[in-house]
Amino acid sequence: MQDFSLYFQLGTQHILTWEALDHILFVSALCLRYLVKDWKKVVVLVTAFTIGHSATLALSALGLVHFSTKWIEFLIPITIVATALNNLLQKLQTVEHPSKLPLIYFFALFFGLIHGLAYASTFLSLEGKEGLVEHLLAFNLGIEAAQLLVVAVVLAISFIFVQMISVKRFWWVRIASVLILISSLKMAFDRFPL
Repeated sequence: MQDFSLYFQLGTQHILTWEALDHILFVSALCLRYLVKDWKKVVVLVTAFTIGHSATLALSALGLVHFSTKWIEFLIPITIVATALNNLLQKLQTVEHPSKLPLIYFFALFFGLIHGLAYASTFLSLEGKEGLVEHLLAFNLGIEAAQLLVVAVVLAISFIFVQMISVKRFWWVRIASVLILISSLKMAFDRFPL
């Protein structure tokens, strides 16, 4: 149980640090178009992302998948750029009334695969093969808990702007997405591997 707590804590710390700004921006971009009343949809969205990154983290930890860390670190801000652009390209009625299974769910799952490869180097630097499955589970649950905390903060900020200050939901998503887009473009430029 002590190992479980250690790896759970490592998972949460991996997300809730300044070094994880890319991850925080991605999760924020994913859930910008939702409000507190949509919390179930957001949990499904974030869980799709977790499934994606858990799969590639496990494959990497087992030595079945290998990718260049420099390219993965570059691709992560590209996933944020794509998600922010997707938010910006949404029509007014789509932002105001998201469909049951919008494209962003597939973004979350697919882009989770890329993000999971970035976790692999952190995880593998700590891990041997003993207890691998339990440690992966605890690490991923820690990441999921930290992501849900980020989601709660984003939903609270959305509540303040959209429901308390009465900024139109469409414009809230647009403005926040532009800020995330600018940050992620700079991050991608800084991390370009060539």
